[in-house]
Amino acid sequence: MYRLTEEQTALVGKARQVADDVIASHAADVDRNSRFPTEAMEALGNAGLLGLTVPAEFGGLEQGLRTAVAVLDEIAQRDASVGMITLMHLCGVACYAASPQTAAQPMRDAAVGNHLATLAWSEKGSRSHFWAPISQAAAQGGNVTLNAAKSWVTSAGHADGYVVSTRSPQSSGPTDTILYLVLKGDAGWSVDGPWDSLGLRGNASAPMAFQDCALPTDRAFCEPGKGFEFMLGVVLPTFQLGNAAISVGICEAAVAATTRHLTGNRFEEMNSKLADLPTLRARLAKMRIETDRARAHLTCALDAVEAGAPNAMLMVLESKAAAAESALLVTDLGMQACGGAAFSKHLSLERNFRDARAASVMAPTTDVLYDFIGRALCGMELF
Repeated sequence: MYRLTEEQTALVGKARQVADDVIASHAADVDRNSRFPTEAMEALGNAGLLGLTVPAEFGGLEQGLRTAVAVLDEIAQRDASVGMITLMHLCGVACYAASPQTAAQPMRDAAVGNHLATLAWSEKGSRSHFWAPISQAAAQGGNVTLNAAKSWVTSAGHADGYVVSTRSPQSSGPTDTILYLVLKGDAGWSVDGPWDSLGLRGNASAPMAFQDCALPTDRAFCEPGKGFEFMLGVVLPTFQLGNAAISVGICEAAVAATTRHLTGNRFEEMNSKLADLPTLRARLAKMRIETDRARAHLTCALDAVEAGAPNAMLMVLESKAAAAESALLVTDLGMQACGGAAFSKHLSLERNFRDARAASVMAPTTDVLYDFIGRALCGMELF
């Protein structure tokens, strides 16, 4: 459905192989123990997939959103936590590639699997309004100092590079922001609590504290006051479309698990399969239709972005909300179809059900996206 070229298909096949050989085999343990999927990330790095979107001049594969989305879909089918970690890395790399003078070496390191990036944007004070940080950088000579309490940072403590948002030193408002690169070896940051969640239990999305974190001014990704524009123009398409791909991957995993259960189990007293019940087949059919619909919508959004279509931003806004709603519906149908076997955690479907809940509450939340989409349709300013 993604209509990939031969080269893109080969790269997605490589990702599928890593997902089958490594990611899938550790997924249950990662979820059960709420631990970071070290094996998965090492395998992706060794396969060169952390350099998937890194420009060729820095040693990367220089792929675009279409390949990235297809890869995330495959990864999420095995473990959505690994999908989210990979997505946030791709968002970080998007920042690196847009400002190579700031992050040339991190891109070279990512291309050979030695650098994991992420975003540190959300703050408790502004909650799901990630674009409006409360913290403010302070200028000190040739340096800046960050003091910020970030509430959700995927790969917290595990990432090698953090794209940190804050208000500009001379900020005049909540969207007068700037983005800085904080590296793992820098002083002044710490993971400020554990990660113990309903779903996506392996992505280490913990709070972080940046306290008197001093950086040279050349660690900025953009000019002061341009952070908001950078967030929306550089990162939002990757995040929205990639997030949608993860939801679609969860849908696909739920369909596969439900199919296996219905075709592989029997009512012994009636000498019939579960799949012989029309009501269960109907639920499975609805799951298949909704999954195909979600992936088709995502593909249309990719087409719009690549073509520079007038409705591209609208499709980007729609993508995450639409796929998140599909994942909620599909996994709920799967739980109903598989009954006690799913509820008692005998199937991977229960993990899919929990993981699917994350996207709707992840900034920008589905409710916020509905407001944005409604505003766009009414010709109103989004912010």
